[in-house]
Amino acid sequence: MKYNLKTPKEAAIVLSERAKELRLSKNWKRSTLSKRSGVSISSLRRFEQKAQISLDNFLKIMSTFSRIDEIDMLLLPPAIQSIDDLDRIKSKKRKRGTI
Repeated sequence: MKYNLKTPKEAAIVLSERAKELRLSKNWKRSTLSKRSGVSISSLRRFEQKAQISLDNFLKIMSTFSRIDEIDMLLLPPAIQSIDDLDRIKSKKRKRGTI
């Protein structure tokens, strides 16, 4: 089992620092990223300085950096490691529709 040693705030700070590094590696001003992503300059500033951003804006920024595929890899179902895991998954199928 892996232990999470970061708080949500610490994880947000790391993500905001990495996003800023990506922006600077392209030699973009905030205004450039704002125009390309559709995220306001004030939202970009708040993200880089306070690590606060909406999920929608974060995804727009990652898409602009062509890094959206990395986000797509989050929250995947756990890997099946045994026959028991496979049986457990098969037995948990939905029994009724949603409509």
